[in-house]
Amino acid sequence: MKKVTAFVGTATKRFTLRAVQQFADNLQAFGDVECEIVPLEDYRIENCRGCQLCFDKGEERCPLKDDRDLLIRKIEASDGVVFATPNYSFQISGMMKTFLDRLGYAFHRPQFFGKAFTNIVTQGFFRGGEIVKYLDFVGFGLGFNTVKGSCLRTLAPMPQKAQRKFDKAMVELAQRFHKRLANPFPAPGLIKLMIFSWSRMSMLARERDTRDYAYYSEKGWFESDYFYPTRIGALKKTAGHLFDSIAKRISKGMVKQAA
Repeated sequence: MKKVTAFVGTATKRFTLRAVQQFADNLQAFGDVECEIVPLEDYRIENCRGCQLCFDKGEERCPLKDDRDLLIRKIEASDGVVFATPNYSFQISGMMKTFLDRLGYAFHRPQFFGKAFTNIVTQGFFRGGEIVKYLDFVGFGLGFNTVKGSCLRTLAPMPQKAQRKFDKAMVELAQRFHKRLANPFPAPGLIKLMIFSWSRMSMLARERDTRDYAYYSEKGWFESDYFYPTRIGALKKTAGHLFDSIAKRISKGMVKQAA
């Protein structure tokens, strides 16, 4: 049985929640999935202070004592994760952004590998597609195995044509997401290999006593081919070595400029 948790970033019980519920119903119809819907408004999430203690010393050193770790444990216990938000002022909702800010350290130390991810954005008119792209990138940055999200137009009252489009989008997203749940550790493409090379070379340039450097060292990422064990062909390995060389030169140049 696969566990999927959807985090909903809105205080209303309307279209965004409805979309998530419909997505969850479609997903659970496959018969091997259970879903939990987590409204962020039910949890206390304080604003990040930008102190960078989580970057340098570890997330456990964060001075804020709220429900962040409870929400992170829900992610850790899941096989799949969904972020759902309305389009507010052409971006994600404030409570969703506050939650993501508190996960800032995990963009330095990605840790949710092997977990499928997607997002659902609801909106009245336009720019929701840009929010989907943003959340797709967020999912990738956190280590998730990302499935392209879906943007839904939810004007009320909803015409029948729009309702059919809404229903179809949630069926298709559930199908793609369920397929990704079955393949938690796919082989990376060249772009992901390039980002991996850049990430570890930038960490090598950091001070040895930082939590970021220690994390990469503990994971063995300074020696591995990728973030997780997977089959990488000879061509991709060669490309990975080339990416390492380029990233190393760039990283050294940045260190010299900062000195």
